[in-house]
Amino acid sequence: MKTYENQIEGMKTTYPVCTAFAICPELTIGLQAAQLLGELVRAITEPLSAPAKSRNIAVPLAVDLEDIRQSRNGDSEAYRRLIERYQRHIGQILWRFSRDHRIHEELVQDVFVEAYLSLDRYRGKAPFAHWLARIATRVGYSYWKQVARRKKRESFTLEEWDKLPFDSGEKMDASQAATLVHRLLGQLPPRDRLVLTLRYLEECDVAETAQRTGWTKSMVKVQAWRARNKLRNLFKQTGREIK
Repeated sequence: MKTYENQIEGMKTTYPVCTAFAICPELTIGLQAAQLLGELVRAITEPLSAPAKSRNIAVPLAVDLEDIRQSRNGDSEAYRRLIERYQRHIGQILWRFSRDHRIHEELVQDVFVEAYLSLDRYRGKAPFAHWLARIATRVGYSYWKQVARRKKRESFTLEEWDKLPFDSGEKMDASQAATLVHRLLGQLPPRDRLVLTLRYLEECDVAETAQRTGWTKSMVKVQAWRARNKLRNLFKQTGREIK
């Protein structure tokens, strides 16, 4: 499944700055911090897809249902068509969970293996892409929890923070910004990281976040509030004065 990797690498998208401000409102952590996070988020999404587009794949449900029916009956070509139809979509979701190409490929494969083994539980009440997205979220979240159990989260060094353009007005290199955002969110516990990723990077609303995670809407709201506070505290721990 290497096709989507190169596609992801070459994508260029825009990202609304308002979502970065929603993560870190300027009245809470300061205008400079919110502007910085907005710049980082814009940069990290350059090698990613626009989530709204990936969630609305224009495939008639009847087409998917027929391929699913044939897949259940052992038709490998039918399932291959499903993989080819949705591997880009799933690859885009899981790129947020790991930026390591080898791990990313394994996670995508895990999603399609789990989906195949679970086809009998798909009822066709929602688009197949949504059902796959929920599996992808679960697979990615499980990976984060495994990583968290194996090692402590890495912190930014003061030298790394000194490189951030708080006052220079310079635009960060996209790959550098992407790495920093990934590491910044990586300092949070998996549960907090997941809700921020879904709400602000994937642009999922509360209802869709609840559907993807299996949480209640109230839990999504509470978890997002807690995660934003933890993210705000990360800025405070940098040793910088944020105005």
